[in-house]
Parts: sequence; C-alpha cells; structure tokens
Amino acid sequence: MTHASVKPLTLTLGHLYPDQLNLYGDRGNIMTLQRRCQARGIELRVVGLGIGDALAPDEYDMLFIGGGQDKEQAPVAQDLYDLKGIGLWAAVEDDMPVLAVCGGFQLLAHYYRPAEGPDMRGLGVFDAWTLHKGKRVPRCIGDIALNWNGSTLVGFENHGGRTYLGTAKPLGKVLKGSGNNAEDHTEGAIYRNAYGTYLHGSLLPKNPHFADHLLSLALKRKYGGEYYRVVAEAPPASNGYSSATLPEKSGETSGESIMVTAVMEEEPLSPPSFQLAPLDDRLEWEAHAYILERLGLHHAAAATIRAHIQE
Repeated sequence: MTHASVKPLTLTLGHLYPDQLNLYGDRGNIMTLQRRCQARGIELRVVGLGIGDALAPDEYDMLFIGGGQDKEQAPVAQDLYDLKGIGLWAAVEDDMPVLAVCGGFQLLAHYYRPAEGPDMRGLGVFDAWTLHKGKRVPRCIGDIALNWNGSTLVGFENHGGRTYLGTAKPLGKVLKGSGNNAEDHTEGAIYRNAYGTYLHGSLLPKNPHFADHLLSLALKRKYGGEYYRVVAEAPPASNGYSSATLPEKSGETSGESIMVTAVMEEEPLSPPSFQLAPLDDRLEWEAHAYILERLGLHHAAAATIRAHIQE
C-alpha cells in the first residue's frame, strides 16, 4: 500500500504555573517530553500559563502542572479555580492528556486542607481530597515504586498531605513507599486522560514508557480522526536517540529512506492507534531498575533489565 502524504506532527503543551509550582525538579518532565519528541521529529511547543493567564483548551494538546509549597499553592488555587477551571475541565472532558504532580494533583482534587490556614478549593477533576495532619506526623519521603499497566513506575515522593480517593481510580498500587496516604497502598488518581501522582524525581525521565503513553494519547487525540501513525522502525541516531524513518513505499526494505513524522493512510483505519518510534532508553531503564533494586524489589528489577536492557 502506498502512502498518500507525509505531514509533520506538532503538539502544544500548556505548562501551568511554571514559576510558582516548580519544586523537586518537575521541569525534568517537560524536558523529557521535549527530548522524546525532538528525537522523533515531532515539534513540541511549550507555553507557560501563569497567574492571570486564561486557559483556552483548543490551543493545547497536553497540560502539565507541578508541585510547590503551601504558600505558593494558595494563590495558585484561587487562580486555577476562578480563571482556568472552566478551560481545564473542558480539556479533561475532551480527553486531553493532563499530568498533575504533587501540589498540582492536590489542586485537581476537591480540596486540600493544610496544617495551618483555610482549605484550598480544588477543581474536583479527581474524586479525592487531601489532609495535612500536622507537623508532628512524619512526611511521606523516599523512593517509591508501583504497579502500572502491567509494568512498574518509580520515583521519589515528598509530601505532608495525605490524599484519599472517593470513586477515583488510582494510578497504581504501591509496591514500596507511602503513596497517597501511607495507609491504603494507592498512588495517584486517574480520570479520563488526566493523571495525578506524587511521583517526583522527575517522574518521566525514569519512566519512558509513561512519557510515551502521554505523547501517544496527545497524538491520537489530535490526529486520530485522520489516522496518522508514527513509524516504529527507527535506527539509533548519533545522539543515542532514534530517528523515525520510513521507506518510500510500504514493504520496501532497501533503497533511500525519508525522515517521517507521520503517515496519513489512504484509507483511515478504525480505531486509530499510534506506534511511537522506539528510542534508545537503556540509560533510563537502568535508572528505573536501580530504584527497584534499591527498594528491594529484585524480581521487578531483573524483569526490567531482561525486558529493556539486555539484547
């Protein structure tokens, strides 16, 4: 089958409150998404949305909100509810992928009750709420691992608030660490394509499969109606990442190749799906396995090495 046309892929990510909610290296999540897109020839444009900026959902393909201290979260919570809430809710209901980490996760739930001061009203995207039980109660600090989608996620958590889920589905089950509240072994929350989590570290550099999951959701949502596919045959590039290439016609195995970011099939297929070009993620998976090993999850670490590092 020949291909009708080749078109570049572009995504726009809205980074909420980059100057207020920027603790624990969460900018590394943005950098990871940028690098993984760049290595595949996908253009990812990042737009900061600070206090006072409106959120027009039709201008973005992904959203990210990080974490901060309580004093930074108070003005953010007010702005999020008053100015950005309607736009963010519309984006979520339209299946836009959203990643909310720590404080951002708390503000997308119903409310956060700090150790001191009034409650901070959240948007209620996640049916959950957060209580800070005071300075005498130990914080949830340390490495963490959880089951996710038949694999594992790893990260570092550091939060005083305890989050409790109502009907919200958790992101995963805690294998080691505290998770949402150090009581029920849940971590994070999911609603449609919105993901809340306490995993810092940053989250995405050590979890390339989750980074690609978010990118795939964004690509499918934006281009799925026409059925685009990012080709999955990618020889390593000089920078250690991979470049997506595709022969001029399907089935060719020799001859010149062209750089491909997306292929529009002559006849759309249903349902649309994406196969992101694989990258050389051996360093990322080594870091992932190291956290698992450090937590005493030796079988999970060995499985990670066999699946992603050993050839």
